[in-house]
Amino acid sequence: MQLYNTLSAEERAIMIDDAGKQRLTLSFYAYAKIQDPKKFRDDLFIAWNALDALGRIYVATEGINAQMSIPEENLEAFRATLEVYDFMKGIRLNEAVEHDDHSFLKLTIKVRDKIVADGLNDETFDVTNIGVHLKAKEFNDILDDPNTIVVDFRNHYESEVGHFKGAITPDVETFRESLPIINEQLKDHKDDKNLVMYCTGGIRCEKASAYFKHQGFKNVYQLEGGIINYKKQLEEEGLESKFIGKNFVFDNRLGERITDDIISQCHQCGKPCDNHTNCENDGCHLLFIQCDECKAAMENCCSTECLEIIHMPLVDQVRLRTGKQVGNKVFRKGKSENLKFKHSGELPETALATAQKAADIRQKIKIKKVLLGKAEHYYVKAQVAQFTIENHELNAGDKILISGPTTGDQEMVLEKLVVNGAETQSAKIGDKVTFEVPFRIRLSDKLYKIVN
Repeated sequence: MQLYNTLSAEERAIMIDDAGKQRLTLSFYAYAKIQDPKKFRDDLFIAWNALDALGRIYVATEGINAQMSIPEENLEAFRATLEVYDFMKGIRLNEAVEHDDHSFLKLTIKVRDKIVADGLNDETFDVTNIGVHLKAKEFNDILDDPNTIVVDFRNHYESEVGHFKGAITPDVETFRESLPIINEQLKDHKDDKNLVMYCTGGIRCEKASAYFKHQGFKNVYQLEGGIINYKKQLEEEGLESKFIGKNFVFDNRLGERITDDIISQCHQCGKPCDNHTNCENDGCHLLFIQCDECKAAMENCCSTECLEIIHMPLVDQVRLRTGKQVGNKVFRKGKSENLKFKHSGELPETALATAQKAADIRQKIKIKKVLLGKAEHYYVKAQVAQFTIENHELNAGDKILISGPTTGDQEMVLEKLVVNGAETQSAKIGDKVTFEVPFRIRLSDKLYKIVN
């Protein structure tokens, strides 16, 4: 029985594009006693793999924590796989604010000691004695109470791009670091203040609220369903958003917009920006904020050193990485002496700029397209884009689509192209092509050929 991925992320992306079906990005969690996490994991993989479900899921003896992408047409069948387990009957599925067919490209289910690394000994306190859940309106109301202290239990790279007004935003890289810091900072307010907390989807606050009640805090509250569910309720009930900016997410999107406020800066030049990227140098992989201009000039790199490395022969790059963690195994989240405009802790309450509205992905007209490759460079002055052709052929006269989270969907007819330095009529797999574009592209953009 297949209990592992047989396709690479690149192959899966092509299959998703060729299928042309809407996918939903969603998350959920549940604390429960699981006697055999390994068997639980294997049973889930078999059931979800059959439904073309993808995502990153952690299971442990204490429960499940899942972020996933599933075909919209399989949603009810997916719910049925959850209903098999008593502790997941009627479970809330937090649907993403902004869906993306490529949010996840593999199904990864890992057995862990805990579903969230909190560093706590659960035997020392009652983990079921949690704080009061607040819906969006209730949360807004309690924030107006002068006796309220609101705490962001996410990490610095999350809160930097978006947070609730007036929130304490600890300068930490992991959830476990924030617990003792907040406990010490608020130790004199256990009786006289409302301790109100929030996180992305609610799972971190579920444990944190029980921990702080155990520490003696009398009035503990948490945002039900986190920022994701808060945004959904705002739209359904027409409420004011007291969250400003973007909600960081742990999938390929790296963020979904809650309000149009941009409250952070490009870490390299200081321009208002809230788009995260990972350094192109696989031996660095630093997560940081980078604007379009710096992305083009630095080719997705965080420093001139990394820029030099990515232009080395691959064999030399591998030699430099020998014996080191690489890619997404490198845990470096936005802190480097090379980043001059990184901010943590005390964060702005007002916008530095306003983001352009992106089209609702669910309203896009479905078009038949095939993936050709991804952007490699954008020459700002010449307004020329460079792509490497990874699949199919490209010819002068083809109708193409350039698509990305910030670029949106831009269609054009390719009048002429330059292949490997020479103007020609066609390009094949492996060729580097350049052509003029009447708009700015980003290095996260993908190139498609429209075939219908």
